[in-house]
Amino acid sequence: MDPAKVPPGGVRARCSICGGVIPVPEPSAEAIAAGPQPPPPPSRTTGQYSRKTPAMGIPASVTPPAGVPRTTPPVPAIAAPPEPAPTFRAAATPAQAAPEFEEPSAPPMVPPPSGVPGPTTSINPYLARDPDVRAKRLARALISDIVTYYPEKHADALAAGSLKQTFSEEIKKSYEEYVAQIGQAFAESTTHFKDALNEVLGEGKRIF
Repeated sequence: MDPAKVPPGGVRARCSICGGVIPVPEPSAEAIAAGPQPPPPPSRTTGQYSRKTPAMGIPASVTPPAGVPRTTPPVPAIAAPPEPAPTFRAAATPAQAAPEFEEPSAPPMVPPPSGVPGPTTSINPYLARDPDVRAKRLARALISDIVTYYPEKHADALAAGSLKQTFSEEIKKSYEEYVAQIGQAFAESTTHFKDALNEVLGEGKRIF
């Protein structure tokens, strides 16, 4: 504060830094006469430097004298960026193998209840209803096959009267098939096979 501006008797002033009130006494005559000192004139010792005073906080650029090598201030080393931390990845869990397909097991065979007839095996269709009628049809069918397979041979043997000798092998095989279908006892107790030989192979003649 300028002492010349302090009134007689002093004054209380507030500090701009701490905010406190400070009593300022009345200055003496010597202090008023002295007054504030003017700033010193700028130095003129060297004309090589700029006369302008740089602003506070900003360094002035100085030109070195002639003959002095110009030095470049060292450039501060730039710190290398820190290496990124290694990223840990969880190991991939291997896919579980699909369960092997198991074929469904066949349902267990349940025997039919008692009293219910099961399927009949190896029943000739000619014997399904009437065994006697079906046996006749079976015998005629077997002998008709001989005539169908050998028509010329049958005509010649019939004209020569040699049917037994000419077709002895074919007649034997047909009879074995006949017995296998109707049974030995039933074949021997009936004349259905012999009747078919006379009616079909002998064309109605009594040869067998």
